[in-house]
Amino acid sequence: MSMMRKALLWASTNAWIRENAMRTGFVRRSVSKFMPGEKIEDAISAAVPLKPTKINTILTRLGENIKNIGEADEVCEHYLKVIDLIKGAGIDSQISVKPTQLGYDQNPEICVKHCMRLIERCEQTNTFFWLDMESSPYVDGTITLFKRLRQRTPNIGIAIQAYLFRTEKDIEELVALGSAIRMVKGAYLEPPSVAFPNKADVDENYFKICARLLQDDALSRPGALLHIATHDIPLQERLMKVIADRKIAADRYEFAMLFGIQTARQQELASQGVRTRCLISYGEYWFPWYMRRLAERPANVWFVVKNMFR
Repeated sequence: MSMMRKALLWASTNAWIRENAMRTGFVRRSVSKFMPGEKIEDAISAAVPLKPTKINTILTRLGENIKNIGEADEVCEHYLKVIDLIKGAGIDSQISVKPTQLGYDQNPEICVKHCMRLIERCEQTNTFFWLDMESSPYVDGTITLFKRLRQRTPNIGIAIQAYLFRTEKDIEELVALGSAIRMVKGAYLEPPSVAFPNKADVDENYFKICARLLQDDALSRPGALLHIATHDIPLQERLMKVIADRKIAADRYEFAMLFGIQTARQQELASQGVRTRCLISYGEYWFPWYMRRLAERPANVWFVVKNMFR
């Protein structure tokens, strides 16, 4: 792992840096590249114009590891509102929620209860529900939660991180269930005992796992879907060749990318008829997420440097 990436990921967890940086003008200006605003209405307003371009969306409220169980009630009510706003806007949008936003740390059973409420509303409105993945200590619990919810409905997916050594084994259990998987590289500062430290190894593992998830036995199961969630165009092209060679049905995969990153590529894929989905983040707790975005690509850091002199 590069020193810059390690430093940025460390900064994402530092409370002092967070509090001071969030008051800094150039940081607030540069974060607008990656998110349209702090309110759900900002995210909806950004999603609506994408509909004519055939780019669909995922909406996620930033934040994790709430401090008390009462906050979980508020988060659940918030996402119920989001689902209704999606329906009202007439857009094809999904929601993505972290278990620790719904009280997983305080009481896993309450987390399950909130997830069930959200899934019920999603089913009523034909909205898809994603469980987002957090740092490595939460992987077992998040997969267990997903399995429990998957018994209730196929209208749920889970984010899985390619940089973890364990992922190759984890996906075999998920394949057997018929799972929607959003495959990401991973954006937390993990020790080398659990995650690949080198980008090239992460990239190769990402390709290997996605290729596995594009095999017939994985995609033939009800509920199976692969979200190829990477901005790495060469990696995308390698996987598109696998898709073409294996004649994968168009409804079994989507490319998922972040708001404000590789926008031209998103438009290119959508114009070619490739199912493309843009993840739009919003919320007040944006600094840790923002630092992880910077850590993903050095070009993002240069964008911030340029903003310093505006």
